Amino acid sequence: MAAVRTLSGVERWMREQFDRGVLPYKPFDKQALFHESAAKYRLFGGAAGPGKSMALLMEGIFQANQHARSNTLLLRRTFPELEKSLLLYFRRHVPAELYRAYNEAKRQVTWWNGSVTQFGFSRSEHDIYQYQGGEFLFIGVDELTQFTMDQWTFLTSRNRCSIPGAIPCMAGATNPGGVGHVWVKALWIDRRAAPGMERADEYNPLDYDYIPALIEDNPVYRHDQNYRRTLEALPNHLRRAFLQGDWNIFAGQYFDIFELRLNTARAEELAPVCATPWLPRWISIDWGFEHPAAVYWHVQNGANTYTYREYVAQRLSPRTLAHEIAERSRGEKIDAVYLGPDAFAQRTDEATIADQLGTVFAQQGIPRPAPADNDRVGGWMLLYQLLEAGQWVISDGCRRLIEVLPTLVRDERNVEDIAKVDGDDPADAARYGLKSRLRPRTAPVETRLLERMAEVQKKAEEQGRTMDPTVRALYARKFESEERQRQKPVFFHNFWRRRR
Repeated sequence: MAAVRTLSGVERWMREQFDRGVLPYKPFDKQALFHESAAKYRLFGGAAGPGKSMALLMEGIFQANQHARSNTLLLRRTFPELEKSLLLYFRRHVPAELYRAYNEAKRQVTWWNGSVTQFGFSRSEHDIYQYQGGEFLFIGVDELTQFTMDQWTFLTSRNRCSIPGAIPCMAGATNPGGVGHVWVKALWIDRRAAPGMERADEYNPLDYDYIPALIEDNPVYRHDQNYRRTLEALPNHLRRAFLQGDWNIFAGQYFDIFELRLNTARAEELAPVCATPWLPRWISIDWGFEHPAAVYWHVQNGANTYTYREYVAQRLSPRTLAHEIAERSRGEKIDAVYLGPDAFAQRTDEATIADQLGTVFAQQGIPRPAPADNDRVGGWMLLYQLLEAGQWVISDGCRRLIEVLPTLVRDERNVEDIAKVDGDDPADAARYGLKSRLRPRTAPVETRLLERMAEVQKKAEEQGRTMDPTVRALYARKFESEERQRQKPVFFHNFWRRRR
């Protein structure tokens, strides 16, 4: 728990306004803990309904009124969301006598002491740079998990104030879920550096304070059975996120069937399979330098695939990475290495990344890398089906992969795909390995149908026959059914039965 501030001018001012009947806000216990925390970066909430947005709004108002001529900033991801939450609460609960002016066009409040509170939004990744010239004593971000770590990191550079005695700080309010779930959970819930942080060694957990709150913590909703029934009626993953504040599952989750009990195993339990020399095994790599490089080792045993080893590292040259992979593969017969296709075009010197890796691999008796199948939609679907069938088991030593899989969310622009986020490199590497090996890329169904219909037509013409429309339609229906069936994931049941 972070340090607690002594009763400051902010709290005294708040209590005075409430006692006078001017400001209708008296924080309940969890809101008070949020306001009293002295941490540089605070996070409030978890579940739905504990008064997160209201607390964030009031903190921005408190900070502005504590230090004259200071600036505070309150953000949502989109303007409609801003209108329905922070701005709505401001108009409804903050009386005009408390401030000198409100500029509707700029969404700025000017207080009697000359301080300014600005309401803003950052719909796209680059919109955040509109605040590049600003200096803000306090920055509050509502629904923080809707923002990326890059946006948050940029805002930290704007969190500064030259007023004597002022202590710049930031806060977020949020439910689990969204594109920022991974990094928010890492910093505040797991209390460790987030994946992709440039200066991870500078992470100080004492700077971060998480104040969890549930619907029961809000006296307004505590006994509201209608609201509770609404939350309880949600699908399982939404109910756990919004009612329980569960950070291990959230809205938009792609791998909603992922379960540690079913889809992971202890390394020692997998040891007999991993030590069997004749089983096929392969490696998959998602290359990265500034972003982490992620490497996985897989082995096939009957219908099951086991991902049994993980290596994730940052700022390694291709040749150094190759040596690290070779060292970890010592004594194993590797059948294939699948590498992200971009590495076959990217260069760090006269040779491509793939060539540099391949040169070292060849010296160590490991196959040169082949371009991985980068069919994202087909790859994610294959992973989903394998997890659902219990035919993909991940060693508990693959910590980064196990952490990231449950946090991946669907892309709003293409719900069949997964949104790209910081820290998803392990998932990409695993997808390369399973998709390339278990279900190699095939031509689109439509292309195959045209090819097969052309073959039938050609044979008919060679035999002097003609195909009437009815016969053509029957062939098309037959071929389409066969192609759709053929492109389902292959689990090797019959293959291994024949091998025996």
